[in-house]
Amino acid sequence: MKKVSYLVISLLVVSALFHSCSEEEDLDKSLIYGRWKPVTGTAMYYRYDSNGKGVTWNPADDQRESEGQAFTWELVKSKLTQIHVMEIGGTGIPKIYTVTELTSTSLKYKDLFSSYSFSKL
Repeated sequence: MKKVSYLVISLLVVSALFHSCSEEEDLDKSLIYGRWKPVTGTAMYYRYDSNGKGVTWNPADDQRESEGQAFTWELVKSKLTQIHVMEIGGTGIPKIYTVTELTSTSLKYKDLFSSYSFSKL
């Protein structure tokens, strides 16, 4: 009888834990469209276009937007995936982030190692 009680209690605890986890919200993808300048975490500027393409550049290295590195992007719920197209070989390098804030003027995301913050130009 004791084993059954422990099993029932364990199942209740596990179900309560799963119930407390909420699903991620869908972010308004249109808020990411445009040019973003870094606030913290990087010197790179980003442009996200509505067609799922973008470009990143570094003015500190005297690089212009037109000379920047192309990438494709996708935002699903809070998961931002950027695939940077390498000039040599044409292979794509994926970078995956979790968006923690997205408003009309602020973009914040993080990966396993760093956090990044941008403001809209």
